[in-house]
Amino acid sequence: MAAAATATLRSATAAAAAAARARKGGGLRWLGTAAEAEAEREGGAGARWELSAAREYYDYRKSVYGDVTHRALLVDAVGTLVVPAQPTAKVYKSIGEKYGVKYSEDEILARYRRAYEQPWGGSRLRYVDDGRPFWQHIVTSSTGCSDLQYFEELYQYYMTEKAWKLCDPDAENVFKALRKAGVKTAVVSNFDTRLRPLLHVLKCDHWFDAVAVSAEVAAEKPNPTIFLKACESLGVKPEEAVHVGDDRRNDIWGARDAGCDAWLWGSDVHSFKEVAERIGVEVAK
Repeated sequence: MAAAATATLRSATAAAAAAARARKGGGLRWLGTAAEAEAEREGGAGARWELSAAREYYDYRKSVYGDVTHRALLVDAVGTLVVPAQPTAKVYKSIGEKYGVKYSEDEILARYRRAYEQPWGGSRLRYVDDGRPFWQHIVTSSTGCSDLQYFEELYQYYMTEKAWKLCDPDAENVFKALRKAGVKTAVVSNFDTRLRPLLHVLKCDHWFDAVAVSAEVAAEKPNPTIFLKACESLGVKPEEAVHVGDDRRNDIWGARDAGCDAWLWGSDVHSFKEVAERIGVEVAK
């Protein structure tokens, strides 16, 4: 029954919300009659069915788990919890100029994307331990500069609070509310071993009960193993958890393959307050 309901949500959540555009009100209000009316105008019977299916799945979860529909929240790191404070190409160029980097930001970005999208031959995992071999390859490919001092300066920069910012400035209050309500939380990220100290310098490590880092568990999203490890660390079953991330393949498909619920950041949900409200936890203003 749970598997069937999860399958229903896979199509219902994103399609219904997109058709109705009702998530802008936050929380679960997108399941209301106003959303259905707009869905009828925009998408006809199909959109109405999707909204009905999404509401049915929500009602199902409430009947099984109560008003708080998930016992655990798993959160992606880069792109969901935090983002670079400045564009990567800009940082590579500004630091690299004193090391002889001549490429423009556009050239660096194009080369970075090509390098990052290529299969990594050094290991089956991109991020092994501190990830230095992989990132040396990326930096050299992006800038044409193989100076180790340049690489080390960049590498150290991305361990500081100057390099990153929170995606949602109101996130701290939300995570406090979630934990007060008994919802366990974890970061699930494809990252190297710098993630834990980075969360510490950003003063958000205490928001989470566990951290599952690909470099530590030897599995990268979308491999279900990393999600299962996170659930194991929290002491919950996969079907009791929802994962939020910004990458459809890595975060949504990967989490669902592990048996977790999953919402796409920037599409299904736009803030952590909205995440909490969809789970059934009220966040004080």
